[in-house]
Amino acid sequence: MPEKVPMAPPELDAAYFARLIDERMEHTREQISSLTAVIREVTLAAKDIPADDEHDPEGTTVSVERANEVALLAAAEASLIELMEARERLTTDGYGICERCGNPIPAARLEIRPETRFCVECAAARRR
Repeated sequence: MPEKVPMAPPELDAAYFARLIDERMEHTREQISSLTAVIREVTLAAKDIPADDEHDPEGTTVSVERANEVALLAAAEASLIELMEARERLTTDGYGICERCGNPIPAARLEIRPETRFCVECAAARRR
């Protein structure tokens, strides 16, 4: 028996959510580009700091700044992947259906987090 593919809720405006996801992906790509440039600048600036920055008051600041920017970059890259996967689900009719319980995800939730794969209840249960 072939596996049943969940259908998107009939009231879901796929064109609207496609535009929303595309806009978020573009914004996230810009964010990734900006963060990459900042990391590059911080890394180049760190080369001008002596290797023994243990007693240098700016040494820790540069290291912490770079670590923060790298963490933000990783989060943005993960977000872009989630958005790309959501865009793919739009084309395969799985968009707007909770992957855990199979119920429709409310449009209001999808507007806030268009990449979401879970309804509010299932997302909360996953965090516990």
